[in-house]
Amino acid sequence: MKTSLRLPSSRLAALAAAMLLAACGLPVLPPSDAPISDEVLASPSSAGKRLRPMPWRPLDVRTDCRFRDEAGYVTRITLDVAQSKVKTFNADVDIPRRGSCSFHGPFAQTREKPSVQLRAPDGCTVDIFEQGKAVTVGFANCAARCSRGAFDYLWPIIVDRSNGQCH
Repeated sequence: MKTSLRLPSSRLAALAAAMLLAACGLPVLPPSDAPISDEVLASPSSAGKRLRPMPWRPLDVRTDCRFRDEAGYVTRITLDVAQSKVKTFNADVDIPRRGSCSFHGPFAQTREKPSVQLRAPDGCTVDIFEQGKAVTVGFANCAARCSRGAFDYLWPIIVDRSNGQCH
């Protein structure tokens, strides 16, 4: 026995209208090959609204702090960035039951904007970027600077720009 699904034409028209309206509500994205201005970054506004341009500003942050969380994760960082130029960067992170990571030179600065980037000859990359009142220090390809397996558990370091505290 052969069955077929047949919608009445009024339901079919309603379904087509609903699909057409749903398609009209989708945001229009710029082409992926559109050039991005070096002076303007996209900053999300409240949900559902368009992105507003945010002017780039030089990064300024200075800290020499030590932080220990309740799980025993210990961070020590010395960071001095003025006008997006890194003057000092050193960090040590102890990861409970996993080992430690050490980020002491040599690092060369490879980028100033839109975020600051440092790169070491061993391929370790450190990205330093602003997120509101905080500055995030993230690490990529740095397993050689950590004891075996510790890099998989390394978190970014967050620095409060207003008071220099880290966590």
